Amino acid sequence: MTVANGTGLLQDAVRQGFGRLKDRVAIVTGSARGIGAATATAFAREGAQVVICDVMAEQGKEFAESLNDHYADGRPAAIFVPVDVTSANSVTNLVQQTLAAFGRLDILVNNAGITRDAQLRKMGEEEFDLVVDINLKGVYLCGQAAANQMLAQGHGGVILNAASIVGIDGNFGQTNYVATKSAVIGMTKVWARELGPKGIRVNAVAPGFIETPMTAKMPDHIYNKMVERTPLRRAGKPEDIANAYLWLASDEASFVNGEVIRVDGGIVIGT
Repeated sequence: MTVANGTGLLQDAVRQGFGRLKDRVAIVTGSARGIGAATATAFAREGAQVVICDVMAEQGKEFAESLNDHYADGRPAAIFVPVDVTSANSVTNLVQQTLAAFGRLDILVNNAGITRDAQLRKMGEEEFDLVVDINLKGVYLCGQAAANQMLAQGHGGVILNAASIVGIDGNFGQTNYVATKSAVIGMTKVWARELGPKGIRVNAVAPGFIETPMTAKMPDHIYNKMVERTPLRRAGKPEDIANAYLWLASDEASFVNGEVIRVDGGIVIGT
């Protein structure tokens, strides 16, 4: 970066970041908003070209355009590709569109996920299947497609999976969600063993209670209870999780593989 003085250097650093992901291409699923959008922003700020993908097409397109407005430096910072992570054909198209735009794939963040909470006695089969399809099958399909592309390229890569503290500790009323996040943790460890020898690192981030559109729907008394159970006495921000993904995607974490990193403010889950 070329600047005239120290003030210019500071401004440019704030705007552009320090290039920790320069010349890398990243797919971030479920990135039209929330943690996915914060992650895509952090990656673009650090020099990556990012594929925004989501079922929310209009919001995803607008977000990709905003990244280009802020971070494009003679080349596009982001594109949007609609994706249904439960469809193998849709995921294949996502990788193909990534290659057509940027020529390679270096990083995958499996962020897409949903909740459909209910106690076991009242949870419907449809609610269970939908969460499993998106949160677990979607991670499998995207992870498989990304791994195959990274192996074909021959220069390694990084796969990051969205787990959750409830996948470690459990949580009341989340049989389906907890099942998927526990399984994602297990898959992360398997993939780390399978792909590590090929130069592909696989890790997971387990967020705690984070301010997202998902948690915004919670009743106030439950929201306040979750904050009370967090020793830092606040909910996390999407940027808190994005920063963990950024570090894991960078060369700073080059010897981290098969790990599940809690970013939860020290929360204690209870009934």
